[in-house]
Amino acid sequence: MRIVITGAAGFIGSHLSETLLDRGHSVVGIDNLLTGDIANVAHLTGRDFVFLKHNVTNYISVDGPVDVVFHWASPASPVDYLEWPIPTLKVGALGTHNALGLAKAKRARFVLASTSEVYGDPLEHPQTESYWGNVNPIGPRGVYDEAKRFAEAITVAYHRYHGVDTKIVRIFNTYGPRMRINDGRAVPTFIAQALRGEDLTIFGSGAQTRSFCYITDLVDGILRLMDSSTNDPVNIGNPHEMSIEEMARLIIQMTGTSSRITFKPLPTDDPKVRQPDITRARTLLGWEPKVALEEGLGSTIDYFKKKMAAGA
Repeated sequence: MRIVITGAAGFIGSHLSETLLDRGHSVVGIDNLLTGDIANVAHLTGRDFVFLKHNVTNYISVDGPVDVVFHWASPASPVDYLEWPIPTLKVGALGTHNALGLAKAKRARFVLASTSEVYGDPLEHPQTESYWGNVNPIGPRGVYDEAKRFAEAITVAYHRYHGVDTKIVRIFNTYGPRMRINDGRAVPTFIAQALRGEDLTIFGSGAQTRSFCYITDLVDGILRLMDSSTNDPVNIGNPHEMSIEEMARLIIQMTGTSSRITFKPLPTDDPKVRQPDITRARTLLGWEPKVALEEGLGSTIDYFKKKMAAGA
């Protein structure tokens, strides 16, 4: 198949591009490099991969046939969407509209990268796809949460009104190689601080929970969803829940650092719990995560060691 991926130079987008190429597909990667890094896809040069530097909030033009459109473009870390609130809203709204327009014009399947953030600070635990969420639309995180909620709404509208074969993947916390050192999320921040010998910074008490999924497991789930017949949202994430403090202490142990933990105030509207109910993924896709946390963290720590040694 010939596949278009917006946000192809990002953390998840680059792994998705690589895996699709490994499976024999042709990939057109689009990214404006606001948070993506061309180094993430540099190794794909010479393969059936074309890169277009383009902001998808503007009209998307791709010559020739397209079988699938993956819409992955968006800042995804609180550090990023707090710095770029309006571009985050625009890529969720205008970018999704343009990507859907491309899929409609090419009669292509459409796969949307949504997020567990559509559940907000959830009152239901664990979170099922039928839960409508608890989101503050005017809080600082609302620019990302509501952008993704709108993206889901317009995606479903294109399915119902135009008959586009759409898929929605609600991604829970994912980690692995190619995350940015200054990403701002827990795993890359803790690893970078540990490798520098700095104290690890926890916001809040550290009792808030997350569920961490390794990148190869996530990509496997995404591609199973792409191949499926379902048009309903599907949670893809690891249901193993742990506190942020537990993650910090595990990284301290695995890196052998002498770092300690410091605590700072919790940001506004930061979710207290996060755990996917993956019954739908298990039932419809035959998917569940396979990579153990220590194995995935080991690979991620090795990547960060090399990246930091190279001065990146």
